Amino acid sequence: MQGTIVKVVAADGDTVAAGDTIVVLEAMKMEQPLAAHKAGTVTGLAAQVGQTVTPGAAICEIKDA
Repeated sequence: MQGTIVKVVAADGDTVAAGDTIVVLEAMKMEQPLAAHKAGTVTGLAAQVGQTVTPGAAICEIKDA
């Protein structure tokens, strides 16, 4: 489902644990946190508040720590 980024929680270079919120997406007037699927370092995060995200779009990569 398409949505809009309403909050960016992590930053490029941050270390995250599995389950940590990366961004918060709003779709159909509901907010949905998008969580890290594994522990590691966030790279390539180019998400900005107000940006529209389509289904299957990559928000960032998480490289092993």
